[in-house]
Amino acid sequence: MTDAVLRDAQVLWDYMRLDMTPEPADVLVGFGCYDETIPVRVAELYAQGLAPVVVFTGGLGRNTSGLFQVSEAERFAAIAIKAGLPARAILLETRSANSAENFLFTKALLEARHIPARKILAVHKPYMERRVYAAAAVYWPEAAFILTSPRVTIAEHIRAAEAVGMTEQGVLDTLVGDVQRMELYAQKGYQIPQPIPEPVRAAYARLIAAGCTGQLVKG
Repeated sequence: MTDAVLRDAQVLWDYMRLDMTPEPADVLVGFGCYDETIPVRVAELYAQGLAPVVVFTGGLGRNTSGLFQVSEAERFAAIAIKAGLPARAILLETRSANSAENFLFTKALLEARHIPARKILAVHKPYMERRVYAAAAVYWPEAAFILTSPRVTIAEHIRAAEAVGMTEQGVLDTLVGDVQRMELYAQKGYQIPQPIPEPVRAAYARLIAAGCTGQLVKG
């Protein structure tokens, strides 16, 4: 990665993070993906007493279907248990293949268990915080969402991703693709609109010109 690409990637990374302060909630939700630092962060937050119930949500999605042999939720639960999270506190949602299904299936799971979910502390990749916030307002508007993520730098995130089989280019492609989805999915009604500052648009355009196009929605 060149210095110029790293600078532009940092601009997108900083924009997509919301840096909300974690606070007590009814449920902790760990969103599945390739980032195995997420369940460790969930275990940390549970140990702080911030929620009595944890849901890991995720089957196999666009980045993990070729990496994992079991669902994202099952893999994350195993990691969290090793990090000290009690198995008795965990519920699994293993069918979802995209963010919309993460919300809808998790909501249905909690309703079936009669577990209140008025406030949700959600954990995802650092650069998915804004997308989760925007999508939650569409798919789960009755719940208040607090977004957090592993406290890592972009370089640390890439190293952790490479450890499970992702590539640096794959991470950059995914970051750019998720920024594209901020505007595209708002237009489709999948998320509420979010302001996109001009420096973010400029960095996004330069990264596309640099070839970070592998996760863009076509057409």
